[in-house]
Formats: sequence, structure tokens, C-alpha cells
Amino acid sequence: MSQEMGTEKRVDRKVELEKEDGYVLHKRLSQVDPEMAAKLHPHDKRKVARSLQVFEETGISHSEFLHRQHAEEGGGPLGGPLKFPNPCILWLYADQTVLDERLDKRVDDMLTAGLLEELRDFHRRYNQKSISENCQDYQHGIFQSIGFKEFHEYLITEGKCTPETSNQLLKKGIEALKQVTKRYARKQNRWVKNRFLSRPGPSVPPVYGLEVSDISKWKESVLEPALDIVQSFIQGHKPAVAPMKMPFNETENKRSYHMCDLCDRIIIGDREWAAHIKSKSHLHQLKKRRRLDSDAVNTTEGQSISPDCDKEFKEKGFSQQNDEELKSSI
Repeated sequence: MSQEMGTEKRVDRKVELEKEDGYVLHKRLSQVDPEMAAKLHPHDKRKVARSLQVFEETGISHSEFLHRQHAEEGGGPLGGPLKFPNPCILWLYADQTVLDERLDKRVDDMLTAGLLEELRDFHRRYNQKSISENCQDYQHGIFQSIGFKEFHEYLITEGKCTPETSNQLLKKGIEALKQVTKRYARKQNRWVKNRFLSRPGPSVPPVYGLEVSDISKWKESVLEPALDIVQSFIQGHKPAVAPMKMPFNETENKRSYHMCDLCDRIIIGDREWAAHIKSKSHLHQLKKRRRLDSDAVNTTEGQSISPDCDKEFKEKGFSQQNDEELKSSI
């Protein structure tokens, strides 16, 4: 019981921290853990709050905690020692178009299997009271799961609006669920690439890719190669197929800190910084700044007129003014 209360207290502290302003949290982190603060964006409140939580509970900065993990025997770029020796990873991947179609069908199948009834029941039992008290939270716990918050508008208005409006909100929720599911799948693929393929090293497990776009070839393209790879590892042999490799830049820093004064933005990561300075928004700000600088130079040059020219200008201006007054009086 005491262990459960301790876990709940830790979770609550993180939630409590996340309610504060991101920049305030980031400033506090920069005071106790400047190394970690330099790697995190102020908008990433979840990670900033987590780093502050680690320091508050252990008295050790999060960055120092991670350094100690990496320094342990068997540690490496992925963190501390791996739980099991000599592991391998089988990565099933598919063509993006094929994957998107499968994910859309998966959502349709979930709806056919009774997803809406399950959502209505969950909403009635666990979320309706929070909404009535205006304290619903879709950022923590089970409520942040994909497939519930996408139907928020539909669930809170069901039976309170016209059938046409309710049907539109339902379609909106279904489309949102499909989009966020596909987005999450892309995120998972990026995670595999960034976590394993982009960080080669002695402690990084080999990744064997198995192409699953055509499920009619499952046996020869997936099942049999997977069994051969696993059998080779069990017997201590090198598999006949080579693990996947991905070009990487050893000098690239994924957590480097960049401040764009022109756009008033913080950018984390070398690749993100390179993309930012080529982005339309940055180039627009750059063009705007150059135009302002050019106008300022022209204004300065216009004010730096010689005394003789200034005298001639005033005389011409005075003569022109007299002519206009003469015309107006006729």
C-alpha cells in the first residue's frame, strides 16, 4: 500500500509541475541542471517536469543520473546495460501507402466491433462528471490514449443536438482517429530509426528488417527469414542476412540548443536548426529584416545632406510654397 502511495505521489508531483508555465519550469531546470535544460525546449513541459522531478526526488540532476547509467558496464548511447545479452530486433515494416490503408481499415474494424459503445460506456462512467466540473484531463493516464479524446465533441453533444450535427461530429471523430493513428505509426517508425539505426555502437542490438507490404508472401518474406535469424542467434551463429544500416552523421547533435533571435524561437537539434533556417517563416522574417535595414540606411543617408544642398532645398521649397499660395489667391 505504501509503495502504491509513493508511486501516486510521484505521478501527482509531475502533473503538478506540468500545470506551471513551460518557460518558468525551463528556467528553474536551467538553474539545477543546465546540461539537461540546454537539450529540452521550454514547450516540452512533460520532459522538463520529469527532469525537475528526478532532481527533487534524488538530489541528483537528471543529466548526471543518465551519465552514470551510460558509464555502467554494458552501457552505451541507448542508456544503461541491456536486460538480456546478445539480443536482436525484428522490425516489420511496410510501404507507407499500404500501411496507411491498413490503419484506416483497422479503425473501421474497431468501429464495427463496437468501439462507439465502449466509448459511450467509458465516458458515462469515468469522464462525464469531470466534464460537468470542467476538470477533464486528456493529457495524463488512460485519458490520453488514442481513440477516446478524438470523440470528445461527439460524446458530450450526443442527444443534445440534431441528428445531422451528431453525425457530422461522429465523422469528424472517426477521421481524427484515423489521422492520429497514422501519425503515431510514423512516429514509431522514426523512433526505431533514431533509436537504433542512427546510433551504431557495440551495445546497440542489430535490427533485421522484414518487409510486410504484401501479406500474400508472408511465409517466404517474413516467417521463414525471421525463424532463420532467431535460430542463428540461439545457436550463436551469424545470420545469413545482414542487419539494416542507415547513413548517419557522427557530428550531428540531436540535442543542440539554438536560439533564432529573428523568429524569437528556440530550436533543439542540428537537423531541426538546418531545416528552420531554410523554412518559409524564417526566410520571410529574414527578408523583412533586410527590408527594414535597407529603409533605415536610406533614411540615414537622406538625413546626411550637405549644408549647401540643404540651403538650396529650403529655397526651392520656399519658392514652391509661394507659387502655390499665389495660385490659390487668384
